[in-house]
Amino acid sequence: MLLGGRVKPLDTVARNSLLIIHGKQELRLESGRRLGAMQWLTDVLFNAPVADQYPVFVVQNADVLGLFGWEQTDRKYFSFAEFAPFLKQIDEQAAQSDKLEAVQRSAYQSAILNLRNGLSLYQRLKNSIQPEGAQNFAAELQRFKSTVPGAAKAARERAMGENFDKAKLNDVAELIQRYERLSQMAYMLVVPPMGLPGSAPPATGNGEWHSVGDTLLGSVGTGEIHPIVIEYAIIGDAYRANAPSVFSQHVQLITDWFAKEQPKTTKRASFEFLFNRIQPFSQSMTLYVLAFLLACASWLGWSAPLRRSAFYLLLLALAIHTFGLVSRMYLQERPPVTNLYSSAIFIGWGAVIVALILERIFRDGIGAACAGAIGFVTLIIAHHLAGSGDTLEMLQAVLDTNIWLATHVVAITTGYSAMFLAGMLAIIYVVRGVFTRSLKKQTADSLARMTYGVVCFATLFSFVGTVLGGIWADQSWGRFWGWDPKENGAVLIVLWCAIILHARWGGFIRQRGLMIMALFGNIVTSFSWFGVNMLGVGLHSYGFMEKAFPWLVGFMISQLALMCVAAMPLEKWRSFASARAPSRGEQPQISPAPSVG
Repeated sequence: MLLGGRVKPLDTVARNSLLIIHGKQELRLESGRRLGAMQWLTDVLFNAPVADQYPVFVVQNADVLGLFGWEQTDRKYFSFAEFAPFLKQIDEQAAQSDKLEAVQRSAYQSAILNLRNGLSLYQRLKNSIQPEGAQNFAAELQRFKSTVPGAAKAARERAMGENFDKAKLNDVAELIQRYERLSQMAYMLVVPPMGLPGSAPPATGNGEWHSVGDTLLGSVGTGEIHPIVIEYAIIGDAYRANAPSVFSQHVQLITDWFAKEQPKTTKRASFEFLFNRIQPFSQSMTLYVLAFLLACASWLGWSAPLRRSAFYLLLLALAIHTFGLVSRMYLQERPPVTNLYSSAIFIGWGAVIVALILERIFRDGIGAACAGAIGFVTLIIAHHLAGSGDTLEMLQAVLDTNIWLATHVVAITTGYSAMFLAGMLAIIYVVRGVFTRSLKKQTADSLARMTYGVVCFATLFSFVGTVLGGIWADQSWGRFWGWDPKENGAVLIVLWCAIILHARWGGFIRQRGLMIMALFGNIVTSFSWFGVNMLGVGLHSYGFMEKAFPWLVGFMISQLALMCVAAMPLEKWRSFASARAPSRGEQPQISPAPSVG
């Protein structure tokens, strides 16, 4: 079907819809039975009275529960049937909340708005293929088809002032009103541009996808019903009647037709179904965590075999990660970065590659640990960014230019990758130096060289990406630079990279100062990546994200705390505790000239 400007398999619609409404792609009933997204959506489409009883809606706000008199309940999952008596009340409350900006809403207002949106999506799904509450929809369509000619005749007679059959006219008028609501409520367009082989052309055959309601309304003028609509009706009736053979027969009929008449669409939808089943990014997350643990364990003993195991495990995780990234590019027919979700996928992917190169050069487990940590964290961020639905949505018109997506956005996110990798190296330096005795001189020197090199890499890509962004802005909006918050965030990264390098070259900082400044680079980069999007102003504002905001603030505070820890006197660092106190003019033995500068 067509949804959000893209043809996609029903499996994707099921997963995304359940994720939006329920927060998960699987539904667990009170009996302990588990329903997959496809099973749930099939019930919603074809057997709504059953689906209405599923506890799919999440409500945890006490004030919202109090609105329905449920203050004492300890449940958080509720069914549509339980909310049905309060739909008008929910709409009124949500309408008030919707007038406010996201940052201005209270917890209650956000919760009631989310509930309203979930209920609205659910109701639209129920009316996407057949009217809600339909029983024998195939027979209804046959009755509609047979009465249209008589009603048309009665309408002509009435227009001419002659006697007409009012009953025939009323029957069709009632069905038309029913199908008008179906047209208004439909969430997805499920009627393809062509009919089945050998059949009459579709009533609205203009090469576009349509909803069932629109198609039925269009059939009033022709007296013919699109064959696919009839097939959907038979499928729904068979499902409610528990007739699996009839159900499978007609599902296969439609499947075969798509494979023959729209092979490219079928091939792409089949691959997307496979992609959904494999879930490559979830698999990669698991492997990244295991690799990180192995790399950390290599610092305690069995260094060589554990490092090698971590390295090869990371190669496997990266291969799966790459498969997921390339698959998204194939499905969307776009470069890798098109939205915040894909930026997290790409930033993690780029950082892992650079970290593995560092590991291959230095062979000390540090690069492997960075690769595992950054790969896992960025994919976790992407996972939480996916809660709003389809991550393969179509681009805005201003973004829909491959040349700029392939240059500016990829370059700037590569700079993000490098800055976060430099920050991760700094975190390892500070944590190992302050809290363990494992920061030997050789390790400290390796970390410093890696951090310096990665900052140079980040400077190059951040600068090039920012300049290309200005060229893109000139092409898209008619000006090279407009002090947009996102533009300012990008230039902040370039300036901070330049400050780090000049401070290093000028002798103002050495090892420890380099690490402290790299830690602050995490703050600058995270603000440019996420923070400016939440300001609610500018051309790059994606809106305030209530769930992401505390995590962003928490991350920034954690980096500031690490900077304070790193600034402690060297005598407080465990790795320096056993070192001889240096005399005047002498540097500590473990880390040459590690002063902040």
